[in-house]
Amino acid sequence: MPKMKTHSSLKNRFKVTGTGKILRYKAYRNHLLSGKSNRQKRVLCTNPTMSSGDVKRLKQSLAQLK
Repeated sequence: MPKMKTHSSLKNRFKVTGTGKILRYKAYRNHLLSGKSNRQKRVLCTNPTMSSGDVKRLKQSLAQLK
């Protein structure tokens, strides 16, 4: 049986913490930042944890990250 491979695009989109939680990145933070307020950019730079329902869906694709 071959090894489980990590989905290549998910490696860059999610980050696994030391305790096993999965952090995601927010949208609207890549370009056109001059038109956004400082507060909006500050709020967008945080990385919230994924909800438990979404984590179950991602576990198999992120198998090799943790």
